[in-house]
Amino acid sequence: MNVFDFEDWGIIEYGKARKKQLERFEKNIADKIAGKSINSCLIFCEHEPVITFGKSANKENMLFNREWLNKHGVAVYDTERGGDVTFHGYEQLVAYPHFDIETMGKGVRDYINSIEEVIIRTIAHYGITGIRSKGFTGVWLDVDTPLERKIAAIGVKCSRGITMHGLALNVNTDLHFFNFIVPCGIQGKGVTSIEKELNHKVPMDDVKSIMRKEFEKVFA
Repeated sequence: MNVFDFEDWGIIEYGKARKKQLERFEKNIADKIAGKSINSCLIFCEHEPVITFGKSANKENMLFNREWLNKHGVAVYDTERGGDVTFHGYEQLVAYPHFDIETMGKGVRDYINSIEEVIIRTIAHYGITGIRSKGFTGVWLDVDTPLERKIAAIGVKCSRGITMHGLALNVNTDLHFFNFIVPCGIQGKGVTSIEKELNHKVPMDDVKSIMRKEFEKVFA
């Protein structure tokens, strides 16, 4: 069984969280190169409103300029993760697995599939059926219908089998912020949340508890 540590950073500004992630990521790589064992760690947090770009993102997928967004309380960051543009905000569960997936016997594609599986199992606890959409990462609802919509996004970085960044699951997220971007650079598809699907809020601590257990099962 793969064992990993766990940390909950609570609500944290994105830049501060990214700095902490990079420090851990670089230390893990240095330790692995030196032949030391890596303590894999799963981190949960929420971010203050922020739009982030993946390393190959199309900047035109942000529909307002940085100055306008900053005036409306939304920060903007360029990052080293994969994927395009996305939004993070309050009541969105962000998970950052800092794993050595090489020792887990996983390649990057297998790793992303495993993260998707964690999300699918987590939302199933709420009677929501999430599936994969061909050609896209993340977890979706009603795929191949006019109602197709995304409930969770994934963007990772991996070097020497060491991971950082991760997933964002919309729990009780204020979805109007997604109108400021073309989510994940995908035209014509909507976004949703657990709250929107159920028509009521759910306790974030309950979702965290469920997701943590599903991470343990999937990565066991």
